[in-house]
Amino acid sequence: MAKKSKVVKELKRQELFAKYADKRRELKAKGDYMALQKLPRDSSPTRQKNRCAVTGRPRGYLSKFKVSRIVFRELALKGQIPGVTKSSW
Repeated sequence: MAKKSKVVKELKRQELFAKYADKRRELKAKGDYMALQKLPRDSSPTRQKNRCAVTGRPRGYLSKFKVSRIVFRELALKGQIPGVTKSSW
C-alpha cells in the first residue's frame, strides 16, 4: 500500500489538471508561453503519475485495467476480471 500522502498529492494534481485544462489549451494555441509559465506546475499533464486504483502503487501499472501487476494477478486468479484467464501451454 502506498503512503496516503502520495496518493492524496496525486489526486490534487489531477484536480488541478482538470481545472486548468481549458486555459492551458487556450494559451498554447495563442503561443503565450509566459502566461503558461505562471500557471501552477501541477496543472501540467506531464507531472501526473499513473497509480493503482486499489493500492496506490506507482510501479508495474497496467493502464488497460488501471491496477498494478500484483493486484491484477490476484483479481485475475479469483476470476474478478472478465475475459482474463490463466494461460497454460
